[in-house]
Amino acid sequence: MNNTHLTQTRFSNLELSDSILRSLKDAGFDHCTPIQRRALPLSLRGMDVAGQAQTGTGKTAAFLLAAFQHLMNDAEVEADDDIDAETPAPKAAAKANKIKYPRAIILAPTRELAIQIHKDALQLGKHLNLKLALIYGGTDYQKQLDSLKANVDIIIGTPGRIIDFYRQNAFTLDNVKVTVMDEADRMFDLGFIKDIRYLLRRMPPPDQRLNMLFSATLSYKVTELAYEHMNNPVLIRIETEEVTSKAIQQSAFCPSNEQKIPLLVGILNQHRPQRSIIFVNTKRCAELLDDTLNANGYKTAALSGDVPQDKRQRLLSDFQENKITLLIATDVAARGLHIADVSHVFNYDLPQDVEDYVHRIGRTARFGASGVAISFICEQYAYSMPDIEEYIEQKIPVLPITADLLADIVMPEKRPERPKSEYQGKRPNQARRPG
Repeated sequence: MNNTHLTQTRFSNLELSDSILRSLKDAGFDHCTPIQRRALPLSLRGMDVAGQAQTGTGKTAAFLLAAFQHLMNDAEVEADDDIDAETPAPKAAAKANKIKYPRAIILAPTRELAIQIHKDALQLGKHLNLKLALIYGGTDYQKQLDSLKANVDIIIGTPGRIIDFYRQNAFTLDNVKVTVMDEADRMFDLGFIKDIRYLLRRMPPPDQRLNMLFSATLSYKVTELAYEHMNNPVLIRIETEEVTSKAIQQSAFCPSNEQKIPLLVGILNQHRPQRSIIFVNTKRCAELLDDTLNANGYKTAALSGDVPQDKRQRLLSDFQENKITLLIATDVAARGLHIADVSHVFNYDLPQDVEDYVHRIGRTARFGASGVAISFICEQYAYSMPDIEEYIEQKIPVLPITADLLADIVMPEKRPERPKSEYQGKRPNQARRPG
């Protein structure tokens, strides 16, 4: 890894408290990335920010540091007000017992991203006296509900589960001082905007809180959301002329459908990637690749939308710890995963959404590292490539398929068919929903 992704601005030169700077030092962070250099001086002075930057350039730290500092400043102001007022003891006790939490809400479109933000928050807030709650659907319902009763300062989570607990009066939104919307474009893609607006309209007015919105892409609809629910936000765009990082070496092959698996195995045999993600469009394809690559000596795991949350976290942990070096994933894993040292990304199936291409290949070349992105322009999804190249404003070089790249394949045993009883009680088409 190199430091070419960093600026000359040091965190120590910003208006950050000593305890935050200690946490940054422990984490090995000294200089700001471009989005941090542009956003933090504004947000640390209470100005709302809507920021766009390439994935993997430090957006999470930009909003976490600003949120931490804002809450610390706000707590100091309240403490000073209490002293100046010389409140009698009984009234002071009543004020102390008044519900003041949570003071910040960080909204993420996926549970994976929420988990990663929480992990980063624990690291960057290591020396702060702030309580965090991680709230997302799919698991740990009662455990998460109980965590909200501990007067948490910051709730990090997905909109649906947060609304569920809010409607049960598990917490109030009346005292929110900081609001963060991460990957706002993805919120639109996943149909969460009604949920987002439901929460924002129950918080104090925008001019009474610090609002931050970050995303890899800032579309018209996202900026419209920003102006509607933020207080005159400053729009920050980093390197908008380069949609994909120069540090990613992009290339493509044009295999027939029958050549895709032999070609993938041949490339893996040749490149021997340190850690790679193979993106596919359907769960069925993920299962086929998982079985085939395992039969050919590769230790893999398949991650799709219906994998239970506890298993999903276990697979990601194994991948991060190099117990598994190949992760096969549908687009459920395309955003929000901060996994170090992913050397290669394979688009075994080209995505059908051009922005998903950018987010997929953004899993490599993170924080100054370099990476390789290889795409298959196959018969089924070839139509996506012209749109992708138009969106990223560059041609992806197509390489020849040579005989030495087509490996001899050991075919796996066929998976047993799922019994029909497993589909009983499901809505039509639910069981065969891709991804």
